[in-house]
Amino acid sequence: MDAPAGRLSSFFLLPPGLVFVGILLFIGLLNRQQPLIVLSLLVLGTAGCARLWASVSRSRLAYRAAVDRSRLFPGEPLGLRVAIGNRTFLPVAIEVTAPIDGFVHQSGERVVRGAAGLLWYQTVELRWTLTAARRGVFRVGRHRCAAGDLFGFFASAWMAGEALEVVVYPRIVPTARFPLPRRDFFGVPGAESPVRDPVYILGTRDYQPGRPAKHIHWKATARHHRLQEKLFEPTQQEKILLTVDVEGFARHGAHDEFERALEAVASVAVRLDREGCAVGLVANGAVENGAAPVVPIGRHPQQVATILEALARLSIKPTAPLLDTVRGGNHLPWGIACLCFSADAGASMTALLDYFTRRHVPVIVFATRPDNGAAHADVRPLESIVLGERAA
Repeated sequence: MDAPAGRLSSFFLLPPGLVFVGILLFIGLLNRQQPLIVLSLLVLGTAGCARLWASVSRSRLAYRAAVDRSRLFPGEPLGLRVAIGNRTFLPVAIEVTAPIDGFVHQSGERVVRGAAGLLWYQTVELRWTLTAARRGVFRVGRHRCAAGDLFGFFASAWMAGEALEVVVYPRIVPTARFPLPRRDFFGVPGAESPVRDPVYILGTRDYQPGRPAKHIHWKATARHHRLQEKLFEPTQQEKILLTVDVEGFARHGAHDEFERALEAVASVAVRLDREGCAVGLVANGAVENGAAPVVPIGRHPQQVATILEALARLSIKPTAPLLDTVRGGNHLPWGIACLCFSADAGASMTALLDYFTRRHVPVIVFATRPDNGAAHADVRPLESIVLGERAA
């Protein structure tokens, strides 16, 4: 929506003009000039009614802001709607100005504007289509509203609406394939193993005394009229921990490299989840909502969404060394492999690699500056996993 042209009050409705009209009224009364008296009273009466009109209109307006989605990726559209209702019998002229930090509009401005005239007890809805420009957490919907009489003589401006949180995930980019160290906990599918995976059910059999009651298959029990238990198939799982060393990016002031690394982490997480791997995340940066940027390794329908949410809220402000963050919780179940994303292979990354080596955890480090810091055979440039062309 194009920005409306500003409306200026008449000179006779501005404070200096009203003082001038008051002087004319006084002169008219002294000289008993009836035309001058009538004109002055007409101007003063119009100014008073217009100001009262504007005051009443402001107090009886209702506002509601809404967006068509609260989670999206960079480049995707976002619909912003502002509904304004007039709850008086007086017509009202309104103008709305809303900031759109983090989004772009076809006008190219950092704010969107809209204007409308409302008749008595009428509701209008202003709509804009925005495009997400970058990753992060943004608040839209809080807008500056100016309302006044229908002629635009007087207007009252204030902030209205409720700020709505919109989360923009990191961009998903194509990634190159690379071999992952395979750790088998349950064993190869179909092989004999003392540990059974409760995810894959091979069949049922008669219940054996001493077996856990949670493995009873109640539907099969009802069908066979005797207790049946589930027979599980041993399977093979891959558990991958993704780590982000925010401290290295903050030390170099590498904001663009930090964003590229987060795009790589998000893309790898999506790809690994599609391939059936259990994925987790650990980072040592401040999060917008104050929560810990840690997602335990797991595999469920909301796992990727949780990781993308944590990456979207992650800032380039380190909170602790990455090694302390990894040690701080139970983030390392048996049989995992780790992919580390950092700015370089400095001292902090060296300490983390030594820690993983002692725990027999295979690690691959992807660094935006692989030549900085200590040399490690496991350090690879970030470009080796992120392809040049971005996904739409």
